[in-house]
Amino acid sequence: QVQLVESGGGLVQAGGSLRLSCAASGRTFSRYAMGWFRQAPGKEREFVAAISRGGDNTYYADSVKGRFTISRDNAKNTVYLQMNSLKPEDTAVYYCAARQTPRYSDYATGRHEYDYWGQGTQVTVSS
Repeated sequence: QVQLVESGGGLVQAGGSLRLSCAASGRTFSRYAMGWFRQAPGKEREFVAAISRGGDNTYYADSVKGRFTISRDNAKNTVYLQMNSLKPEDTAVYYCAARQTPRYSDYATGRHEYDYWGQGTQVTVSS
């Protein structure tokens, strides 16, 4: 089992940047593919970005491609989401999620494919 704690959210002006972090407990972080999702008020939770166990594969939602970058540091049990050129429509609670998988290059984009979730961190982008 793994516990996930997000941090780094806050209030930023449009065009600004934030870096979210997600720290995982335990000694098996490298066994998990990781993902970031977000949920705006009144909307479904949606996929943002995913990264494979070793970090060799990444995948992004079209809405954030070219602006957001997902990365991980397995030595620090942490996954990151660098968010640049933020827009008001990026405002949401951001969640990280972990998917246990035997495949080193596996990643996932569906909510149901993830096994563990963090509590979320609020990101608010003002216009």
